[in-house]
Amino acid sequence: MRIGMGINYAGGFEETVAELAEHEKAGLDIVFVPEAYSFDAVSQLGFIAARTERVEIASGILQIYTRTPTLTAMTAAGLDYVSGGRFTLGIGASGPQVIEGFHGVPYDAPLGRTREIIDICRQVWRRERVEHQGKHYAIPLPEGEGTGLGKPLKLINHPVRSEIPILVAALGPKNVTLVAEKADGWQPIFFVPEKAHEVWGESLEAGKAKRDPSLGPLQVFLQTSFFVTEDDDVASQMLDGMRNMVALYVGGMGAKGKNFYNDVARRYGYDDEAETIQDLYLSGKKDEAAKEVPEELLRAISLIGPRSYVAERMAAFAEAGVTTLNITPLGGTTAERVALVGQAKEIAADL
Repeated sequence: MRIGMGINYAGGFEETVAELAEHEKAGLDIVFVPEAYSFDAVSQLGFIAARTERVEIASGILQIYTRTPTLTAMTAAGLDYVSGGRFTLGIGASGPQVIEGFHGVPYDAPLGRTREIIDICRQVWRRERVEHQGKHYAIPLPEGEGTGLGKPLKLINHPVRSEIPILVAALGPKNVTLVAEKADGWQPIFFVPEKAHEVWGESLEAGKAKRDPSLGPLQVFLQTSFFVTEDDDVASQMLDGMRNMVALYVGGMGAKGKNFYNDVARRYGYDDEAETIQDLYLSGKKDEAAKEVPEELLRAISLIGPRSYVAERMAAFAEAGVTTLNITPLGGTTAERVALVGQAKEIAADL
């Protein structure tokens, strides 16, 4: 099992990247840069590529609606080039509030668009003349659209790799089936290993049945909080610190009936809790919503507690198919966070 982490630059981007050098020495395998409606991820990934030597870099995620498929492919090839073949393209649909509210474009056909984007990206990286006539993208533009001067072109540069890994953030059954069929990796959230097969197993198997063997096994990248402590009170404090984040996703990331994270909580059996959290959050009672997040769920999706317990939970994640743990080390200082990354690597090595 590999150990990754998502970059958190709330305290300053350059300071965070300087800390990454220490994480790299501690054995960190991959770092993810998010792109919600903050700064773009691409410029920061390029900066990280220049300041690191070994650690892989990944977009976590680039949403699929505002870049053309070929620009997404060009960007991935460029990041793979400046990093010496260390880039993984993470893509996802995001959600209607961001896509329509911030970007001003319709949130439509996430499955169909994702499928076509994956196919187009792989054409670009193989340096084929890009020709694609799909339901959502037409390259070149067909006769009768535009000037009529478009013609099939191939990427000028030779990519470092003709097969850049693609991982997709997906939660819904159909989305997960698509990922298992087409992508190199899957990025779920709020993953409970004991219930994962019940929630996603059928979708994963349906996709894998149509998967091209040349893609290899599906890689699973999981975000989880990480803290090793023998003190039960400290562990409880760390779990409580997760409540606001979980409440934000389950309660506030989307409208009623359009919140994918709320749907996942319900599929785990927390129907009443998910509804209460959402009602409170959307009415502005965020603190009250956080208090309603079940402790059982917090414990199930995190790696917080004594080393022996954390090792057992990591083994459970591995047994459920997780191949990379994308941890959030909950240390307060750089030294503490680096030590936690080192502990995660040691525990993973013993699995």
